[in-house]
Amino acid sequence: MARTTGSNGEKTAEAIRAAGTRLIWQHGFEAMSLRRLAAEVGMQPGSLYNHFETKQALLFDIVREHMTTLTARLDDALIGHDAPRDRLVAFAAFHARYHMTRRMQVYVANSELRSLDPENRAEIVAIRRAYERRLEAVLAAGRDAGVFSIGDLRVTTFALISMMTGICEWYRPDGRMGQDELVALHVDMVLRAVAAA
Repeated sequence: MARTTGSNGEKTAEAIRAAGTRLIWQHGFEAMSLRRLAAEVGMQPGSLYNHFETKQALLFDIVREHMTTLTARLDDALIGHDAPRDRLVAFAAFHARYHMTRRMQVYVANSELRSLDPENRAEIVAIRRAYERRLEAVLAAGRDAGVFSIGDLRVTTFALISMMTGICEWYRPDGRMGQDELVALHVDMVLRAVAAA
């Protein structure tokens, strides 16, 4: 885990996380070397251990930070939205925009989950499950209020999250559609998927 011994230490740890994320995205966790990471950040390889004790600790820190930030920002995005339809629109808009603008982080968090040690993986899976439960709760509330038509709650939750997360695979800032247009399109697809009135 990161050692934050002051603002300088935190800035260095953040630079290591950013470079580590980029290198893992480009080469994969197993192929990323700490020597290359140190060179990217402009430090000696041994100095990395002042911030992250192991390569595994770095990966865990990167993935945990991504998941906790994702969850906290979702909670902020849902504030003030009480009706199920409004909460679903807020969830879909947030999720699509967040994932289209954080391609590397999403890729690393999803594809390298397998590279985490069992204990670390279990913690990340628990955070991920808590995030999914937020959408489940929105869908269940809409179903119970008669505004959503949902066959299976868990399957619908997974399908919607998968669809919206997939935007990070193909979105390009210079593409023919802008972010706002794509967010609106995804919100519409989500609402149609649950036959929202």
